Amino acid sequence: MPYFDLAAMTSPQIAEHAAADGIVVIPIGSTEQHGPHLPLGTDRDVALAVARRLAERMPQVALGPAVAYGSSGEHAGFAGTISIGQDALEFMLLELGRSAGETYRRQVFVNAHGGNAVPAVKAVRKLRAESRDVLLWMATVDGDAHAGRTETSMQLALQPHLVHRRLAERGNTTPVRELIDRMRAGGVRAVSPNGVLGDPEGATAEEGERLIQRLVDGLHTQVLAWDPPYGKLGA
Repeated sequence: MPYFDLAAMTSPQIAEHAAADGIVVIPIGSTEQHGPHLPLGTDRDVALAVARRLAERMPQVALGPAVAYGSSGEHAGFAGTISIGQDALEFMLLELGRSAGETYRRQVFVNAHGGNAVPAVKAVRKLRAESRDVLLWMATVDGDAHAGRTETSMQLALQPHLVHRRLAERGNTTPVRELIDRMRAGGVRAVSPNGVLGDPEGATAEEGERLIQRLVDGLHTQVLAWDPPYGKLGA
């Protein structure tokens, strides 16, 4: 196995891994519309890919199962979107952190959905206040906001068979900062009937691979620089 997959291991194997300065990484995504051409699990796919590649680089990292549901209320009204809301997500991450902390003294949440940011930050603050060693890392890249060229390129690099390129449409390309008030009032549908915030035109798997690699590099650097109460990883 090229990486340490927590769900595929036995309890004694996990105990041994955790005792050797192990760290568990939990990807967080969402199940929400991504326009007419991308799968609902796009955010989960990105978070999982970045976390898995980190585990491939760092033997002390155990890849935990991904959280596939998040806070996606802004995408309500589009078929298939399943949101658990901010309060439920905060509580879920809080309990995940507490439970995982019984085995792994170090944990990383890798989040790839912007709507999860507020509850994830709240949960991690509470975990840290309980003296738990937790790092929250957000997968952010330059580019359009949702289901445009950026996410289409990354999904082409990860799972091209799930990208329906002939159905891809340009959405609202206005910067999100100029749309935020309308989105808060009426969700994404109020500013983009097809659910796209950007333009998927020009997306390529090569560009997607570069973007994902940049995310992995950023996460790897952050984890190596992490200096929690127990000292830097590997110390």
